[in-house]
This record gives sequence, C-alpha cells and structure tokens, in this order.
Amino acid sequence: MNPWWQGKFELKSIFRTKYISLFDFNLSNKDVILITGLRRVGKSTLMKQMIYHLIYDKNINPKHICYLSIDAMSFKSYLIYELVREFRKLCNLNIDDKIYLFLDEVTVKDSWSQELKNLYDLEGIKIFASSSSASKLIDKKAYLTGRSRTFEIEPLDFNEFLEFKKYTSKNSERYLLENYFKDYMEFGGIPEYVLTADPTYIINLVDTIIYRDIVAIYKIKNIEVIKDLFKLLCERVGKQISYNKLGHILGISKDTVQRYIGYFKDTYLFCDVEINSKNLNERIKDNKKLYCADVGIKNVTTGVRDLGAIYENLVFLKIKSFKPRYVKDAGIEIDFIYEYPRVSKEYVLIEAKYGQNLTDEQKKLFDKVKAKHKIVTKDLDFFEDDTFCKK
Repeated sequence: MNPWWQGKFELKSIFRTKYISLFDFNLSNKDVILITGLRRVGKSTLMKQMIYHLIYDKNINPKHICYLSIDAMSFKSYLIYELVREFRKLCNLNIDDKIYLFLDEVTVKDSWSQELKNLYDLEGIKIFASSSSASKLIDKKAYLTGRSRTFEIEPLDFNEFLEFKKYTSKNSERYLLENYFKDYMEFGGIPEYVLTADPTYIINLVDTIIYRDIVAIYKIKNIEVIKDLFKLLCERVGKQISYNKLGHILGISKDTVQRYIGYFKDTYLFCDVEINSKNLNERIKDNKKLYCADVGIKNVTTGVRDLGAIYENLVFLKIKSFKPRYVKDAGIEIDFIYEYPRVSKEYVLIEAKYGQNLTDEQKKLFDKVKAKHKIVTKDLDFFEDDTFCKK
C-alpha cells in the first residue's frame, strides 16, 4: 500500500496539475486538506500524485509519508491515532518528526472529524483526507472549523480531456479539435471511462453509488424506484424539476422525491440551480433545474440524444464553482447568470445554444436583464476561452 517505503515509486496516471498546484499552495499551512467529489473522479489517484510530488519535487523522505484506505476492512476497527502510532513505530519516527498522512474515504468512520482534530492538535502532521459523501463532511466537520480546507474534485474539463487523449494543438487542423469536442460531449470526464470507453464502467459506478452510498446507508427498501428516479433526472437535465410530477410518475410522495434527490446531491451525482431572485422565498419555492455531475453518466443512462441539453450541462459544469442561477421572466428562460468576482463583481449572463440562435422572446429578455457581460455560446469556443470562468 505504501510502495515508496521500499524504493522507487512510479505512477502511470496522467497528472492533474491544477489540483496538485492547489494542494501544493496549501502545503505550508497546518490545515487539514479535505478532498471530496464524485466516486471514481480520481481522488485516490490525486492523493498518489501528491505523494509523488512530495517525494520527487519537494524532497520529502518517503518514510515520512503514509497512505491508508480507511474503508479497508483491516483498518475499520482501529482509531486513526492507533494507525498513525503504528506507522511511526514501523518507520522509526518520533512524535516530533513531521509526517504526511493521506486518508482515503475517511468518512466511513463516524468519529473521523474528532480523530483528525486530535491529530491536528497534538502532532506534527499534514493531513490529506478524502470522502465521496457531501453530507458526511458537512455533518461532522464542526470539529475541524478553522482547521480545514475543502477541495471538490471535478470530472475532467475539456483541456484535461484533450490531455488524456494525447491531443496536441501543434500543427493540428481545427476539425480534429471539433471531433474531440464531440467525443467530450459523448464521454464526459470520468478519467477511466475516457480512457476505456467501456459503458459497463459507468453502469457499475452508478450501481455502486446507489447501492453502497444511498440504499445501504439510508435503508431504502424500494430500490427500483430510486433507480427509476435517477433515470428520469438524467432525461431532464437543464429542465425545471417538479417534485409533484416526478412523485406522480413514480407513485411516491413529493417529500420522498425531494429526499431522494438530496441523496443524489450528497453523492455528487447531481447539482441544482435556483431561480435568480433576491427574494429567498421565491428561490426556495420555485422549481430548481438539475444537472448531472458528468455527461458521460447521463449519456450511458439515456443514450446520446438532445445535444442541446448535453451542451448546456457541460456549460454548467464549467461555471459551476460560481454558483450560477437561471433567469425566468413570463415563462421565458435564460440558462445562467452569476457574479464574476475577478472583474469587480460584475454579472455574466449565459445562454447555451448548441448550433442554434436565441428566440425573439429570449433576445428581449437578454436585453432586459442587467449584466455587464452577455454570452450566447454555441460551440467549443466557450471551452477554449476561460475569460469568465477562472476563479
């Protein structure tokens, strides 16, 4: 599990440098680094890449670095402190020797946050910990208030997708890039699926999340209903979601639909977008729009159809960190509006129109909405330009 203790440590995975840079920037402070996101999005791989970075770029002694998969059966019955103590014994390290601890799926332990706080307070230690559950992080993170920083790992963006496909822009024709973008719209950004194009990988991923992270934890008895709801939501990406209508289709209550969607959000399968309003009541009352965490998951579930919805989903994923809302006025919608803090907190208005134009009604609403920057995006150009997408 820790091959770097025995000698040369090699990695064949493609480095996701934007995350390694973020982790490196936070290396000198004592804060616990919490790494979260969808299953199979590459959290464990990123931990291994960070270990490689520490050894070969930062010249950290390999025996000061320990990786533990907390959901392994052999570790579940031990306190994290006990595991750290055994690591120090094994590698002949004193309590004052600084160590780098990587804990994969740490939230399988109910006491994880208190245990990490104790380590944080008592030892010379830099902790990296991952989780695939948003609710478990939020519920138990109080012990780490002021002591942690959270980073959500996303599926591959288009530039990373090109890197995984070994695409180089040098002397390449434009049509090649356009063909790769069509592939990106189909396969999305789950790293292993991008490399293998095997749909059973995505099917198994979704089953793992539903059965292991939702059904088993929340004791759901009617498994087929929650699987059917997942399929219905994949069909409806970018559309307003009515809990009442979904409940009627599935034969369950509105509250049950809302609760199940909450489980999907907690496991990072879906994200929601509120209506743009200063009135909190309206934002809570009005129907939300849902987007899938990865279009590859949507496409395997529903088939590759409605390219406009797939494209809109990709646009959302690119601007997701800005917490966009949608605009609606007299039944006419514009996809996204968000505040862009890098440019004096100006607003950006975006309509995703893959290969189409704004309707006359949308043009009127586009002109009416107050926003400094107004964008109608139709193709891959939006994914090459980060002008209004950089943090």
